[in-house]
Amino acid sequence: MIEHEPAAAATLFGDRIEVARQYTADLVEHGETLGLIGPQELSRIWSRHVVNCGLVAPLIRRGGRVADVGSGAGLPGLVLALAVPETSFILIEPMERRVAWLNEESERLGLQNVTVLRARAEEARLSEPVDQVTARAVSALRTLVPNSRGLLSAGGEMLFLKGASVQDEIEAARKQLLKAGIKEPEVLVLGEEIGAEPTRVFRATVV
Repeated sequence: MIEHEPAAAATLFGDRIEVARQYTADLVEHGETLGLIGPQELSRIWSRHVVNCGLVAPLIRRGGRVADVGSGAGLPGLVLALAVPETSFILIEPMERRVAWLNEESERLGLQNVTVLRARAEEARLSEPVDQVTARAVSALRTLVPNSRGLLSAGGEMLFLKGASVQDEIEAARKQLLKAGIKEPEVLVLGEEIGAEPTRVFRATVV
């Protein structure tokens, strides 16, 4: 059973809700076939995935450049790109099938602010550093932080969607955080104010 659109979606996406609806419909239609999401995810496609990622949109720097690591189905990269059209997004994904999906879907949605790069984060070569890096369900912080640090400019920010064990991940990654120049990371809990399922975001600025 496919989840009906929750009331929080229109509140969150505002005048971009039709684009969010199109993306969600495309993910429902193609996601399982392409191996982007499992069949059990259709019953929570909005709450667990689209709204979950869209909650990060207010944290995105308008007019900046963002790299999304391990974009996969476009979560959160495509969701944030459609929600914040004035910001440029580089979607970094190593798997050819997923790269094809990201290119095709960004074209279907008419997104002019998306570039797709086939690479692993630690091997990606960008023309210039970005202002922010996002990621969701990629790897633990002890791996994700060093792998994505090279993408960021000084003063750049990491925004990683994480689960309930994020504090444990932070403790396990203390050495990697210090090496990356991160002293005081924070964990934000988003969504409760609009009745959405809480989203935890690891946020840290590098020096």
